[in-house]
Amino acid sequence: MARILAIDYGTRRTGLAVTDPEQRIANGLITLPTHQLLAYLKTYLEKETVACVVIGDPKKMDNTPSSAAKAVADFIKKLKAAFPQLTIISADERFTSRMAFQTMIDSGLKKKDRRDKKLIDMISATIILQSYLESRDARQ
Repeated sequence: MARILAIDYGTRRTGLAVTDPEQRIANGLITLPTHQLLAYLKTYLEKETVACVVIGDPKKMDNTPSSAAKAVADFIKKLKAAFPQLTIISADERFTSRMAFQTMIDSGLKKKDRRDKKLIDMISATIILQSYLESRDARQ
């Protein structure tokens, strides 16, 4: 089977997560500067078979688009142009950063290590992907 890739897009840094080939478990992949994202994806997609890409959809509490929504929409356009064969799915990303931070606390990371924004972005992408997998499995 092909993997599923998740993206927690940010204007500075972007976190990525990916499933195992059986699409059962979400794992953090990498956090990289956003300006390197398309080049990284090109290399990654040449090596790995990816069924779809799940991108965090930034929304406010009232379900309206957040201030980051335009940047995400612009990136999705670039992604579709660069990789027209990819299926792209938007997934609600509300609370993922907060959940990622709590995950770091629960796992016993020291306060100094919890300040690592790269780690928060990668964990957020993993949470987005795991949530997508759970909702997909619930529908089946």
